[in-house]
Amino acid sequence: MRFRLRMPSLKVTVGLALLAVFTFVAVFGSALAPYDPSKRGKDLLQGPSGKHWFGTTHLGQDIFSQILVGTRSVMFVGFAAGILATVIAVLVGVTAGYLTGFAGESLSTVSNVFIVIPALPLIVIVTNVVPNSGDVAIAAVIGCTGWAWGARLLRAQTLSLRQRDFVQAARANGESTWRIVAFEILPNLTAIIASSFIGTVMFAVLTEIALAFVGVSGISEWNWGEVLFWAQGQQALSLGAWWWFVPAGLCIALLGTALSLINFGIDEIVNPRLRSSGRAVVKAADGRKVRMQIGFTPVLSQNQNENQNSNDGGGR
Repeated sequence: MRFRLRMPSLKVTVGLALLAVFTFVAVFGSALAPYDPSKRGKDLLQGPSGKHWFGTTHLGQDIFSQILVGTRSVMFVGFAAGILATVIAVLVGVTAGYLTGFAGESLSTVSNVFIVIPALPLIVIVTNVVPNSGDVAIAAVIGCTGWAWGARLLRAQTLSLRQRDFVQAARANGESTWRIVAFEILPNLTAIIASSFIGTVMFAVLTEIALAFVGVSGISEWNWGEVLFWAQGQQALSLGAWWWFVPAGLCIALLGTALSLINFGIDEIVNPRLRSSGRAVVKAADGRKVRMQIGFTPVLSQNQNENQNSNDGGGR
């Protein structure tokens, strides 16, 4: 049997394109910045022009350079926290759902404890206690406190999947536990894992921006929240200096849009509820189309088994 592959949807394509732009800026932003973002100049509070694409601050600092340099901090914290939280969520959630007895209940209890741990106050404490904590500490705190919701969802879905026919068939075939989890259960959890990762990335990005906006120390010198902090502190809106806060706000909105489009696109591709009857279409060797649950162990329905048996009997 062979699976019929699908091309990426328009949502995924647009989302990946936007994300690629932000990733490129995060990597090469410091080299692309035309000015030092902290350097003061003579052009005070000037609007966008050929010399300063996004205008200047009240100190003559180039806002375009601040946006470019600040992208690295935002992307690093978002994706580092997302990767860490997703790895922990998969390990704890899938293990708690597949195992029975004391081990599964213990991991579920740990998830419930971490759900009530507030991330923002903990980050504020860490940044005040640890000098020069920086983005690594912020990403670590968000990642270590933001995995619990994803783990609960994965546990609930794993509890349902472990009773499905294709998992039971894999057990009957003598497959090992790690192979059942890796090749039978995890492919069906792709949508939840992707959604958990993207949700954590967005939460981490907004958390860092919010902390910088309220003036918490210990964060990188320049990020989008820092730009908004200075714009709010210097009354940019009252002065009509829209160029001071609009670019940072648009970057936040575009990054969130990119992640959401990728999430929607992945959900359309792998979520069984968005495909016909929640089953993948495969083509058998004799040309028949067979619908089966995602997994590496083929499981035919009762009617399909009866038709196949009748065809085999007729062939004899």
